[in-house]
This record gives sequence, C-alpha cells and structure tokens, in this order.
Amino acid sequence: MQISVESGEGLKRKIKVQVPSERVDEQVDKKLREMRGQVRLQGFRPGKVPMKVVQKRYGPQVRGEVLDEVVRTTYAEALQQESLRPAGAPDIQPLKVEAGEDLEYEANFEVMPDIKVSGIESIELQRPAVDIETADVDRILERLRKQHAEHVEVERAAESGDQVTIDFEGKVDGEDFDGNSGEDVPVPLGEGQMPEPFEKQLIGMKAGDEKTVKYTFPEGFPDETIAGKEAVFSVTLKKVEAPELPAADDTFAETLGIEGGLEALRERISDSLEREREQAVRARVKNQVMEALVEKNEIDLPQTLVDGEIEQLREQTRERMKQAGAGDDEPDLPSDQFEQEARRRVSLGLLVNEIVRSNEIELDHERMQQALQRVAAGYEQPEQIMQHYLQNQELMQSLQLQVMEDQVVDWVMEQAQVTDKPMSLDALTSGVEDDENAEAG
Repeated sequence: MQISVESGEGLKRKIKVQVPSERVDEQVDKKLREMRGQVRLQGFRPGKVPMKVVQKRYGPQVRGEVLDEVVRTTYAEALQQESLRPAGAPDIQPLKVEAGEDLEYEANFEVMPDIKVSGIESIELQRPAVDIETADVDRILERLRKQHAEHVEVERAAESGDQVTIDFEGKVDGEDFDGNSGEDVPVPLGEGQMPEPFEKQLIGMKAGDEKTVKYTFPEGFPDETIAGKEAVFSVTLKKVEAPELPAADDTFAETLGIEGGLEALRERISDSLEREREQAVRARVKNQVMEALVEKNEIDLPQTLVDGEIEQLREQTRERMKQAGAGDDEPDLPSDQFEQEARRRVSLGLLVNEIVRSNEIELDHERMQQALQRVAAGYEQPEQIMQHYLQNQELMQSLQLQVMEDQVVDWVMEQAQVTDKPMSLDALTSGVEDDENAEAG
C-alpha cells in the first residue's frame, strides 16, 4: 500500500492511498466463493451454482461492498502509519476503482492541533470569601413567609407586592394576536409573571378601574409577527389583594415540616445557604479558570469541530424557542450568531482534555458519587433519580465530564495565584461584582 500526505491550509490534510488490486480481488473472490455455497438459483442444485454465474449476478454488488470495506480499513491503517489524528470524518474521493487496476482514493480531513497548555502559573484567580450572616438567613425566612402568605382583598389602590386580578384584551396594529386576552388573570405585582413595564402601569389602580396599557414587545420576541411592535391593552382591574404573611414562629416551622421549631428552621436555612455558597464559589472560580485558559492559550481550531458545536448550539436555541411558544416552524439561525461561543467551547474542550492527558488526571470515583448524590438530592425521590442516571449512559458521561472539569479546576488552582476576595452572599449568588458588597462581606 502506497501513502502520500499533503498539508493544506492550517489543519487541513490530504492523504492519497494506492491499494494493490490483488488485495481487492482476493477479498472479492473470497466473498463470492462464500456466497456460492448459499446462493439458490432456479435450475441449479444448492451449492452447485457455477462460479461464473455467481460472478455475473453478484460480482458488481460484492465488489462495491469490498471497496467500501477496503477504503475504511486502509484509511485507518494510513492514519496510524502517518501518526495523524483526524478531527472529524474524512471526505473520501475515489480516483481509480476499475477491476484489474490498483485502487486509488484520496481523503481530505482536518487533524487535531498540537496543544501545549502554558501560562498556568501566571493565572490570577479571585476566590470569593463569603460568611453566612444572620441577615442572609432572615432574608430567606422572609421569602418563605411571602411564599406562604395568604392574600386578603383590600379596598385601596394596588401596590407592588400585591396580587391583582384583571381582564385584558390587547391589539397590535388593531389586530388580535396569540395570547392577547384573558379573564380573571391573577397577577402578583413585582414577581415578573408579566413584563415589568406592563405591571408598573397596574400599580395605583383600584377594583373596578379600567385603563389602557401600552407595551412594546422586544425585538427578539419569539412571535415574529409582534416582535418590536407596540400592543395596546384594555385592562379592567377586578380585585386587589394584599399579602398577609404568617408569623415567624414555631408554628410556621411546623407547617413547613420542620421539627424543632423556628430555631431548627433557621439552622436548616443556614445549612442550605452554605451549600449554595460552596456551589456558587466553585462556579465563579471555575469560570475564571476557563476564561484564563482560553485567553492564555490560543489554538488553531479544526473547523469541523467548530461547525459541530455551532449546530449543537443552534439546535439548543431552537428547542428553547419552541418551549417559549415560538411555534413549530424552525427559525433561520445564522451560523455566525453562534461562531464565537462555539469556538470558545471547542477551545476549552481541547485544553481541558490536554491537561487531563498530559497530567494523567483520572476520574475521581468518590467525587463522581458525590456529584450524583447532589443531583439526586434536588428531587423528592433521590434513589430513583440516581438509578435513572446509572442506567443512562449519556447522563453519566455528562456528569463525568463535569467532575473531570472540576478536577482540572483544582489542578489549575494548585499552580495559579489565588487570592481571597471578601464578598456578601447576595453579591456572590447574583453574579454581580460589587465593591461595596464585597466590603460589607
């Protein structure tokens, strides 16, 4: 077998392969002889069909199958011989396939880049240092009270935090649109059930009031027929209800199923906040690590991998739009809309893989079990969720990837320059960099 390799632009490669005709002919002859013992043709006893008849009837089909098989095997052999690592499937073009002549074909593909991760020691990371304060527990306790509030009808004008009941009907350019009307619709003001500009115009209304409310749909609204357009709503407010919060006492704790009263509830909240803090700290540090790796290690990326990531991002976006009620029609989503994020993801994947490979980082099975338990803990029947994951290879691979990424983050942190940055819990979990909050923390 003769092999020649040509380098194209960037990571592009072309392999030309010449396979002796004897290798193809021998396999064709072998398959036809095997078939002869199984072929049944009228006028011939089983296994006694003349070889020439078998060749005439089945020769072209068998030769095509053999050619495909030989191309696959010799392509793999050529890659191994030339120490090439393809980034994706090749584009194979036959050059000579005629019987009696050597098989010739060329394969065009991209190779994986050679990567050497550098700059780890110069990475500067800020690890949030957050204490759980009494005020943090108070804030969650207040949120729980609001969630269990009873709404009592009042005669006054609506205020933020109230719940109003409305009838509404909207028009865009004088025409109806999907979801343009509703009757006896409860709207908790300030919770984002309806767009904030719409809700703000309900504040100050009393039961029985009628009002014209205007709202302009955003340009990226899923329903393209009304995206960027102004809607005019006729609104009738039928009822205003104010929240009546339960007292923060032992009885309230018992209604939440907490034994030990209010103090036990506060301890439960504190434990939950500590877990939330640890997850948020790890997420923020991980994001810093990943951004620094990409910034300090520029890689020549295989376009094959980038295109695959673009398609995955496009499909995820389509699915989200469907869930948001954009309809069944697939929207036109240009590739350049996802190019930057796709390149970032591919870069990170290659860098993480190289760190794992070059430093012989192996999956920590104990951390894997802990990660699985954390996922399951968010459900009412955690044992069933764990079993579902264990029986689903795709889910387990995704979880393994997360754990390996966490292990890479730990490895980078051991090499990098890490400083603790005081921060409030609210600033940490909101993702906002707030110096004032940091000082307060």
